[in-house]
Amino acid sequence: MTAKIKQIEADGVTISIVNYDSEDYMSLTDMIKAKDGDFFISDWLRNANTLDYIAAWETMNNPNFNYGEFAIIRQSAGANSFKISVKELLSKTNIKCLTAKAGRYGGTYAHKDIAFNFGMWISPIFQLYIVKEYQRLKEIETDQHNLEWDVKRVLSKVNYHIHTDAVKNHIIPKSKYSTDKQWIEYAEEADLLNVALFGCTAKQWKESNPKLSLEGSNMRDFASINELAVLSNLESLNSELIKSGVEKRIRFNNMHRIARQQLEILNKMDVLKSIKKQSDSTYIDEKKKLE
Repeated sequence: MTAKIKQIEADGVTISIVNYDSEDYMSLTDMIKAKDGDFFISDWLRNANTLDYIAAWETMNNPNFNYGEFAIIRQSAGANSFKISVKELLSKTNIKCLTAKAGRYGGTYAHKDIAFNFGMWISPIFQLYIVKEYQRLKEIETDQHNLEWDVKRVLSKVNYHIHTDAVKNHIIPKSKYSTDKQWIEYAEEADLLNVALFGCTAKQWKESNPKLSLEGSNMRDFASINELAVLSNLESLNSELIKSGVEKRIRFNNMHRIARQQLEILNKMDVLKSIKKQSDSTYIDEKKKLE
């Protein structure tokens, strides 16, 4: 698991969260610190209700779940001598709701559905803290996503008209195409920027992504904020070079070089962090002020 680590704090306990296969997994190793006394994750797994819950989740979410082997393990639940580790459960039943991570944030991680159940085993109040803080994290992430979408929308429009006006006023009058085909000039200039920045034309992207193309998407919809910032700069630059009558080949070479240079600089920055306040609770707090 090589995902970015996120963290929440529930009742004074810091809990790491990783995204694995597009799902959030919480650290049970962190969570068990909230339980008084010497308890281990294997103690939770001895519980028949725990195993039933895991089996239900796996049946719903994991087509490769080895229910037969799991049923054999379940029969032993409740016996004083019964004990099973996460590692054994993983190897014998191919469950995917639990996993292990090595390294700095190592330990046992569980899918959020299972982690909430584990929180209840620790204590009902602790489980409620976890649910509340997790919901808060998701709300913050949603606000950040919406902010990123707004920024990308603005950036994609910043210099678009400047660029198309340069084509209209300085290329169209000299166009080799008939009036009904002069749109090709606009497409060729747009692709000059696409190739300089993204390395392919709009047509090549559509051919490589037919499903997305049919849905009305294009390569710029999937560009990062940094790429759109550079694209905006290239549109402005290309419009000035067009006005100056610079040959297309020379314009492309300059823009390709500049695109690489600017991306290298911007990729070292966190553009969103420079736009939003430093507090991760900014968006929620602002909403509450309006209520």
